[in-house]
Amino acid sequence: MNTTATARYAKVIEISKRMRWEIDRDIVRGRDFDYGRAFLPDGLSLADELDFLDAADRRLLSQVQGRTYAYMFGLAERFISAKIMEIGHARAFGDQVEMEALVRMTDEELKHQALFRRLEDMMAAGMPPGHRMTAEPNAVAQVVLASSTWAVLALTLHIERFSQAHYRASIGPDEQLCPLWKDVFLYHWREEAQHAVLDEMEFLREDEHLDAAARDAAVDDLIALVGAFDAILQGQAAADAAYFCAIAGTQPDALRRRRIEGVILKAYRWQYLVSGFMEPRFRKILFSCLDDAQAVRIRNAMAPLAYAVPRLGGLVDAIAA
Repeated sequence: MNTTATARYAKVIEISKRMRWEIDRDIVRGRDFDYGRAFLPDGLSLADELDFLDAADRRLLSQVQGRTYAYMFGLAERFISAKIMEIGHARAFGDQVEMEALVRMTDEELKHQALFRRLEDMMAAGMPPGHRMTAEPNAVAQVVLASSTWAVLALTLHIERFSQAHYRASIGPDEQLCPLWKDVFLYHWREEAQHAVLDEMEFLREDEHLDAAARDAAVDDLIALVGAFDAILQGQAAADAAYFCAIAGTQPDALRRRRIEGVILKAYRWQYLVSGFMEPRFRKILFSCLDDAQAVRIRNAMAPLAYAVPRLGGLVDAIAA
C-alpha cells in the first residue's frame, strides 16, 4: 500500500470517528414521524406529476414512497456490508490502517441496517396496515454477491453516490419535510460520504487487477444487476401503488390507478437507477475504466430508463452538476 493511499484510508477513519452517531441518542431522540408532513420531496417522489391528487394524497404518496426508500437502503446495505467484510477478510494481514477503515465501514453499514429496520417498525405502527416489501434482503444479497467484485463495487459506488446527491440536492434543502425523516438522512449522509470515498478506492483497486476479458465480463455483470434491480422496482411499484390506492383519501378509478402505478415506477427508476448514473463523480469513475464499446453497452442498457426523470428539471440539474 503506498503512502498516499494509506493517508486517504487514515483520513476516512479520522472523519468516521468524528462523525459517529447512535440511533436513539442522535436521531430518534424519543420522537415519532410527523404524518402531517411529507417524507420525500416531489423531486424524488414525482407526486406532483399526478395532478388529480389533492395535497393530502400527495403527502401520503410521499410517505408510502418514503417507507420504501428506507427499505431499499436497508436491502442494499445487506449486500454492501457483506462485500466489504469479504474484502476486509481477504486483507486481514495487510495494511492495518486500510483494514480498520473497512471494518469501520462494515460496522456503520450494519448500524444503518438496524436504523432502517427501526424505521420500518415505527412506520408499521403509524401507517395503515397492508404495506408489502416484495424482495427479501438476503435473497437479493445472494444474487448480487454471485456477480464479480468489480460489478458489485460499481453498483455499491452508484448507490453511495446517489444517496449523497439525493440528500444534498433535495432532502436537505426542503424545510417542509418531516423533521425526523430529514434527520435520518442527514446522519445517514454524513457516514455515507466516507463510504463513497472507500468505495471509489476499492473499485479502482479492483479494476487495476482485471484484464480486458475480465472487465468485459464484469460490465455484463453490472448490466445484469441493473436489470435485476429494475425487476425489483417493478414489483415494489405495483405493490406500493396498490397500497396507496387502498388507503388514499379519494379512491381512484382504474385509469388513475394505472397512472399512479406508472408514476411510482418512474419515480423508483429515477431514485434508484437513473439519478445515480447521472451523478458526475460516479460517471467519471465508471467510464474512466471502460473502453468505447463497453461504454456504449452501459449507455444502451440505461437507454430504456431515460424517460424516468422529473418533468421539472431543477433536481435533475442539481444532481448532474
